[in-house]
Amino acid sequence: MATPLPYRQQLLDDLDRLERRIAEGDPSGELRLGRADLLARLGREADAREAYLALLAVMPGHSGLLNNLGTLLDGLGYTSAARTLYREAVKHHPDHPTGLINLGTSLQKAQAFEEARVHFAAALALAPDSIEANRGMAHTLAGLGDEAAAVPYREKGFRQCPTLAYPYRGEAAPIELLVLGSSVGGAVPIRQHIDDRLFATTVLFADFADPTAPLPPHRLIFNAIGDADLAAAALRDAAALVARSTAPVINRPEAVLATGRAGNAGRLATIPGLITPNMAMLPRASLPDAAAILADHGIAFPCLLRSPGFHTGHHFVRVERPEDLATATAKLPGEMLIAIEYLDASSTDGKIRKYRVMMIDHALYPLHAAVSHDWKVHYFSADMAGSAAHRSEDERFITAMEQVLTRDQLRTLADIEQVLGLDYAGIDFGIDRAGHLLLFEANATMVVNPVDSDPRWDYRRAPVQRVMDAIRALLRARAA
Repeated sequence: MATPLPYRQQLLDDLDRLERRIAEGDPSGELRLGRADLLARLGREADAREAYLALLAVMPGHSGLLNNLGTLLDGLGYTSAARTLYREAVKHHPDHPTGLINLGTSLQKAQAFEEARVHFAAALALAPDSIEANRGMAHTLAGLGDEAAAVPYREKGFRQCPTLAYPYRGEAAPIELLVLGSSVGGAVPIRQHIDDRLFATTVLFADFADPTAPLPPHRLIFNAIGDADLAAAALRDAAALVARSTAPVINRPEAVLATGRAGNAGRLATIPGLITPNMAMLPRASLPDAAAILADHGIAFPCLLRSPGFHTGHHFVRVERPEDLATATAKLPGEMLIAIEYLDASSTDGKIRKYRVMMIDHALYPLHAAVSHDWKVHYFSADMAGSAAHRSEDERFITAMEQVLTRDQLRTLADIEQVLGLDYAGIDFGIDRAGHLLLFEANATMVVNPVDSDPRWDYRRAPVQRVMDAIRALLRARAA
């Protein structure tokens, strides 16, 4: 057996000493809390969770317990349970910045931006120089569409410290992984797929990185800047950083840079069997002439309008008539808007289906089929939980995609993957009544989340795990 790394051996020694002291008595629970923290740092998540949960009855309002258990659960994908714990921490300790920051971060990721801003403001009032609070406020204000207000917080949160290190919990010498990020967001949701028993991970925010400083030690680079519309400048910075390294790169920045919505619609339009929407960039100053501009680009009504850089339906509206443009655009942030031709994905039953296929290391993996009566289809808001029939459609797609899609449709997906040229990406698409694939979105920002514990989703566990295994295999293979 390999000798543990020195810092890991120190954790094991500390754990041994704590357990001997606990055996002598621990009425307050503080020693057992320290033990749970050590178990978490050692990567023994199941043991740590059991230890934390046992302590809730002993010290239900303890700030460290609530925050640390929340962080553990959040890292395991149980975001709702983590948020509940963070709320408890803030309720019992409203003057502790840690709980406020954790709750604000959880809310910001859930796009509950108004509430997140309240908690980040409270944290900054207590700790104005907190890097985490400033970064969180910057992301929150950007999510609210107030980019100008986000800038000073972003500067304070990233300028002096453009890196972030994830804890390493392995027993052997780690593989050093460099993840390139962007301070403005648009990240590939990769952290939960990085095995922290194999990789020691450093995140470098490319748009604040010193171009003359040595790169952090690394054997593999993962470019996690995934949104070309939001983070084009950061992608160009990332390309310059990558050029200074000889390490293998997952999702090369220049390939991601070509995946903006309008760019994809143009370059994928020639793929047989695929229909891409016409698009037009609308400067806000041009809105009085928007109807004429849309007509020139072949965009009829109803059409779609969205602010660049937002996902999951945020700042995204359907406009039925030219006279509705002024009202619709008033709700959207940003100086530039994207007008998108509406592609009718409704089936003969009147329902709309949105399919997602992940593209991992140049192989296709079905992730979901969402069925809804609404044009804006997202799996989390579609008519899935309450409909056994819809879940049955989803199950058939993710377990036997080749029986749901025709051979021509599968070939179209393979052609899209080849043109994108990304190692990690996904495509959201519909199917019209003639059998053509309708492009909704194709980029690297697609999320692969763990399956909820509700038994209704049991059928999803093995197919989703297959995708997650493919992501981890990609990282291991490139690192080799």
